[in-house]
Amino acid sequence: MKEISLLQINENPFRLIGSDWMLITAGNLKSFNTMTASWGGMGVLWNKQVVFIFIRPQRYTYGFAEDSDGFTLCFFDESYRDILQYCGSHSGRDVNKPEKTGLIPRETPSGRVYFEQARLVMDCRKLYAGNIRPENFLDRELERKIYPGNDHHRFYVGEITWCMQK
Repeated sequence: MKEISLLQINENPFRLIGSDWMLITAGNLKSFNTMTASWGGMGVLWNKQVVFIFIRPQRYTYGFAEDSDGFTLCFFDESYRDILQYCGSHSGRDVNKPEKTGLIPRETPSGRVYFEQARLVMDCRKLYAGNIRPENFLDRELERKIYPGNDHHRFYVGEITWCMQK
């Protein structure tokens, strides 16, 4: 792995997030959780290079994200698909995901957690958090379809402060 500039990333964000999936990890090496996600985005906001992610309040990672000043995003080769599926279908409340999957946690320069096996890592400092509000949906059918249990996501905008790639 080597540290890179964000301008050196030649990946399609639609594929990275929507098709390849990612692990969102919050906390530190002593106490953290990770979850698989396929919703989010990357871009420029407030003159900063940012990502935005979404976490439902019932997810175990939610508490870690709330208590942390940031999070990491890890992207993997296709050979890790089963591990990503495992991390998305099992709660860190019940299992130790790194122990069960063989993922090796490491620490970024800021003290956040990433996984050694990732092919691309982004370390992000939280800039903004907000809740998806039902009354703000212009497409009411979409809101009813995605949130039948009224469990609306919280979203986080994070400035990408450090990045490395294999």
